[in-house]
Amino acid sequence: MDIPTTEEAVELSRVDDRHLPPTLAALRQKLSQKAKQEKQFRFYSLYGHISRPETLQAAWKQVRANGGKPGSDGVSIEQVEQEGVEAFLCGIERSLKERTYRADKVRRVNIRKENGKLRPLGIPTVRDRVVQTAVLLILEPIFEADFEDCSHGFRPGRSAHDALRAVWGELKQGRCAVYDADLAGYFDSIPHDKLMACLRMRITDGSVLKLIRMWLKAPVVETEQGKPPTVKRNEKGTPQGGVISPLLANVYLHWFDVVFHRASGPARWAKARLVRYADDFVILARYISPRIEAFIEQKIEGWLGLSINREKTRVFDVREPGQTLDFLGYSFRYDRDINGRPWRYWNLTPSRKALQRERSALRRMTGPEQCFTPLPELIGRLNRQMRGWGNYFSIGYPRMARRHINRYVRERLTRHARRRSQRGYKPAEGVSFYAHFKKMGLVYL
Repeated sequence: MDIPTTEEAVELSRVDDRHLPPTLAALRQKLSQKAKQEKQFRFYSLYGHISRPETLQAAWKQVRANGGKPGSDGVSIEQVEQEGVEAFLCGIERSLKERTYRADKVRRVNIRKENGKLRPLGIPTVRDRVVQTAVLLILEPIFEADFEDCSHGFRPGRSAHDALRAVWGELKQGRCAVYDADLAGYFDSIPHDKLMACLRMRITDGSVLKLIRMWLKAPVVETEQGKPPTVKRNEKGTPQGGVISPLLANVYLHWFDVVFHRASGPARWAKARLVRYADDFVILARYISPRIEAFIEQKIEGWLGLSINREKTRVFDVREPGQTLDFLGYSFRYDRDINGRPWRYWNLTPSRKALQRERSALRRMTGPEQCFTPLPELIGRLNRQMRGWGNYFSIGYPRMARRHINRYVRERLTRHARRRSQRGYKPAEGVSFYAHFKKMGLVYL
């Protein structure tokens, strides 16, 4: 999984109760308390809460704040605002109450990754995103009451930094043997029947389950340049990009978390620790035995019906020379003290791939196609990019990586300025480029 700091649609899953209407926030609190107090309770009357005006209003605000491109119907958020949000939400409310709501097709967009491969991203229509967010607002507190502490991805009050600190702490405790897992196409391979069975462990409201089943089965529209659109049926998986998808993905892998921590799981008989961020997880122990490997493979592949990517999955000891654990954009290494003292320490730095990705982003922002962009405007864009990167890479020991990025940005800006000037761009006499760009407002990490 890539660094979870890009503007991906999965970020839509985060909900902040402070910005919700008081009645909706109180309802979510009651649902959470009920789920915590009665672990076997199945919620049977939720559909009416989803179709309430305050729920749909809160869902719209969430969708509006997150932005995003139009779905298969071509309707954008701006178009909804021009034509009237109130009428738009009234139409959704009416279709839900009259049970005439049907999910639209999902528009598939392929995003090119750094390795050249494509990652499919499903974009629901704005209408479907609003309804999915309304369902998320009601279901999230129920399942949050069940999720294990080892799960950190796309959950309220949790972040990638929490997962990284958990791994860092376990390494310091001596659990240095690592099972670094990679699931092959997790979002696209979740079996629908097993996922629905997981949902029925807590939800028995047939109308809510019908909504989720509609989104899972929604046809996918794929377009290629120069070719007519093709429509494909969804037989498995939950589209990565749907608002509800991260919650569904967590609900499904939650059962791996559960069996891992039971008496028959490695957490008990091997004192192993599991740290998971969505579909990206590592298992740390003092020794990864064949029994642990067999347990993981049997539960993930035999029980959940998923696939482990054997080429990317590794079993190793991080303390061995030359070994590095890359997780969520960071690298964990057992390094020698930089001051020459006779001991080692656990170093946590931005990974090589993370640096490459940031350099690529900065190179695109300062390339020849930006030749006519004025320096102050370009510096403003670079500042926003660097602040976001710096905020994510703020734990551990990022000093050397930050210096590298600062130097790279300065070099790219110098090249950009000279490209714009026919007589060669130079700051005032005696002023360095470092001081010159800083005076113009460039942020240095």
